[in-house]
Parts: sequence; C-alpha cells; structure tokens
Amino acid sequence: MTAPKGISAVAREMAAQGECTPRVARDPVNEAMINNWTEALGDDNPAYPAVAPPAMVQVWTMRGLHPNPDDDPLGRMSEVLDAEGYTSVVATNSEQTYHRHLKPGERVAVTSRLEEVVGPKQTALGEGWFVTTRSIWRVGDEPVAEMMFRILKFRPKPVARAAVTPMVSKDTEFFWVGTKIGELRIQKCAACGALRHPPGPMCPRCNALDPTFIVSGGLGEVYSYVVHHHPQVPGKRTPFVIALVELEEGVRMLGELLDVDPEQVKIGMPVRVRFVPSGEFTLPAWEVR
Repeated sequence: MTAPKGISAVAREMAAQGECTPRVARDPVNEAMINNWTEALGDDNPAYPAVAPPAMVQVWTMRGLHPNPDDDPLGRMSEVLDAEGYTSVVATNSEQTYHRHLKPGERVAVTSRLEEVVGPKQTALGEGWFVTTRSIWRVGDEPVAEMMFRILKFRPKPVARAAVTPMVSKDTEFFWVGTKIGELRIQKCAACGALRHPPGPMCPRCNALDPTFIVSGGLGEVYSYVVHHHPQVPGKRTPFVIALVELEEGVRMLGELLDVDPEQVKIGMPVRVRFVPSGEFTLPAWEVR
C-alpha cells in the first residue's frame, strides 16, 4: 500500500460496505450489572435497576477478554493504519443518542459502519488520520441508542530528550569548570600529594581537608568497559561504549568511548580525552589514539 492514497482507497471501500455484522450481547440486560454500575458511580436514581442507565449501552456489547474476530470497521481500519506506522491512538469525539431506557431481560446487538477517514493531518501529537464510526444498538429491529465515535490514529513525533546532566557539588565544581575550558582536572591533596578521582571532601590517605588539583595530560588506556544496549538513555543512541580509562597520572576515570565499533574495543587500547559539549556542560569522553 502507498500511503496516503492507499489508506484513502481502503477507507472508501470499507465505508461502502456499510454496517458490519451485528455483535449480539453475551448476556441480557440484568439487575446485577445495573446495581454494580450505579454503586460504582454513586448514582442513587430510584428508577434503577428497573431500567438501565442509558450510558451503560456499550457495557452490554463489550467483546470481553478473549473476543472472536469480527468485521468491526474501527478495528479493521486501525489495523490498516497500524501497518502504515500510525500506531498510537487517542479518542477525540464521542456523541451518544439514547432513544429509550433498556430493561432487564432485553438482549441488545450493535452494528457499526465507517463514516469517514480524514488525513493525513498534522497535529500536536504527530501526523495522523481521524477515523469516524457510527454505531447503532438495537433490540430486535428497534434502534435504542446511537453513537458517533472519532479517534486519531497518529505517528508520534520523535521526543526531543535532553541528555542526562552531571550533578555538581562543592567537591566536583572545579572539575566541571576545568572541562569547560578544555582541562581534565584531577583532585590532589595539598597535604600529602595523593591524587584521587572522583573528587571528595577528604583525602583518603591522610584525611586532610584542603584539596587542590593538577591538570592531566589526558592520555591513558582502557582499563575496563561496557557496551550499553538497554535501557535507552536520554540524548544517546544505543549501543554505545562506556570505558574506564587509567590515566598516565595513575587515576581511573569513566567516559564514553567515541567513534569506535564496540566489537573493536580492547583492554589496554590507548585513548586520549576529548571534550564534548552537552547543554550547559562539557563532558570528558575518550577517543582512540
């Protein structure tokens, strides 16, 4: 099929077929279901359950958990649109007309016909088609209720999702200030000279609380890595490689390994830092050297 001409052609053919085969209610209108409905809604109208609330009309002809295939036009048209990529749905209009109350013991049947399919239309949700059906409920040959029902079958717009941003604290602020100007900074204890990453408030060697930093040369080797397939990460396309790199200064640092086939990544692979803008931040990543 070639959309949209193919979709319109199928819709015209389906509309010309008129009403579908009647779907007969599994059970007759009954007081037990009326009581459950009115109790759930808090409707204490004294007319019930001698008659059924008009809005219950769809309840009697629901398909159930394991429905048999039928020629309902809404379902058939939805399958056509699904096949063309219009897989999402939202109801837009429903107008019901009630001709009389249903009474316990009556068994209803419903028929539906396709009125129109309009599209493709550009909407806030994405490009889609408006599908309108009209259903009639009958007891025998007598129409008791009607409904115009319209849905939008649409292809969702790609979601623009911002990349995950780092959490900045008093202890890590110097690091992100450095990446912004192209420096890969490593925390250094001013007392004993120990290097550490990630940064922290206290030196793990001597417990000093006055850290400073050095600027790394940005060279190292892949110490370990993972190939991330799932779940999806905002701002990233899977699969991608996250590498733990051992820098020449002796500390290890995580970052994405860029522009490399995951199958080609090896332990000991020589890499260098590459700074990647991401919103308000600049992230350290790695590239093969």
